[in-house]
Amino acid sequence: MVDADALEATLTSKWRPFKSPISDLEEINLAARWDYQRDRVFVRSGATKRRAIRQSTNREHAHKAQKVVALSAPRACPKCQKKWRKKGRLRSRTVQDLIFGKDSVKRRIIQYVAQTYCCRSCRYEYGVNELRLHGRNWGWNVLAYFVYHVVALRIPQLTVQHSMNRLFGCHLVRSSLNNFKIKASEIYLDTKAKILDRIINGSLIHADETRANIKGQSAYVWVLTSLTEVVYILTESREGQIVQQLLKSFKGVLVSDFYAAYESIECPQQKCLIHLMRDLNDEMLNNPFDQEAKLIGVRFAALLRPIVETIDRRGLKAHFLRKHLREVERFYGFLDRSELNSDVASKLKQRFNKNRDKLFTFLRYDGVPWNNNNAEHAVKAFAGLRDVIAGSSTKKGIDEYVTLLSISETCKYRGIDFLDFLRSGERDVATFALNRSGSKC
Repeated sequence: MVDADALEATLTSKWRPFKSPISDLEEINLAARWDYQRDRVFVRSGATKRRAIRQSTNREHAHKAQKVVALSAPRACPKCQKKWRKKGRLRSRTVQDLIFGKDSVKRRIIQYVAQTYCCRSCRYEYGVNELRLHGRNWGWNVLAYFVYHVVALRIPQLTVQHSMNRLFGCHLVRSSLNNFKIKASEIYLDTKAKILDRIINGSLIHADETRANIKGQSAYVWVLTSLTEVVYILTESREGQIVQQLLKSFKGVLVSDFYAAYESIECPQQKCLIHLMRDLNDEMLNNPFDQEAKLIGVRFAALLRPIVETIDRRGLKAHFLRKHLREVERFYGFLDRSELNSDVASKLKQRFNKNRDKLFTFLRYDGVPWNNNNAEHAVKAFAGLRDVIAGSSTKKGIDEYVTLLSISETCKYRGIDFLDFLRSGERDVATFALNRSGSKC
């Protein structure tokens, strides 16, 4: 058995790489490249003139600080929390960074100065705010700007590199961009863990999964969301043990599709009625003359429409939704009394009966949706990023991407600007949201 997705495309294209058993032909082909012709052939022929590349900064002043920023040290030792300390070295570093104004972004050479301290109890030296610096040349805002464009806006790394080099004169190279992603994912790994912990200890989880492509090999990304937070988990397979292990201590309501992996999770479950409705509709379209299947569809629509109207008026409140439980019992009474002859209608009846305790759970709980749109929206976000990556990343690279995407989508679900969160230096999205709401009061 061969996975069709693993097969290479057989369509011929005039843009495919030129390979030949004759080395001279490959050399001739290289001489026809666009850059080669414009930089050498056309210039020598007088067809075009070389243009001097305008340098955005003078090299003599490239490392001259335009601004000095003093970094404050914590009053207590981060390791032992004791305040008995002595002054250490005065450390400084000059980097290229971005300054965000109200309506502008400017590149500046900034010198960060930090007074270090040595704890007299544990001898731990502290005082350098490492979050503000990255490597030897770049400040934190450069990293935040890059991560925001690559993860939140789904812009390819090479495009962001060209944009930043052209607009800010950063002279970034590909290795620096990859280091930015690695650094950011390491910093926010604990943030992702906190998001996952809050989701599992909450009262509602939306779950879904989708395929990931790791250099031609199949993998999967599981998505767990609440109404305010999102986490992505990369795995090598779609086996149910993975999600079952993650949610073994979950006691709230699980909203999911009809994938069998969720069946054995011991908690109240709500199956996505949108999935069921679409499957039912497909059966009716594929079997237009099956009156029994059509009758089930008509009765199910007549049951669901008043429920949706109540939700539109009253919200997801069990106090107003419990009245529809009698209509649910009437619907199942209709199914029990019906003697169905067609295979399609019989399968639909069997599916309704199999999931009887999981189709209308939302009528008994406050704040539980009747569909899995929260998780599907998060899946679409990963799918957009997956299209940009296009199978060119390793497992480690995809894991770094989904860590940052977890933070980005959580900010989106909470109504927070992802770039503002990155620039703030805060490590916890919930804390940042609380401080932001408090500052607006």
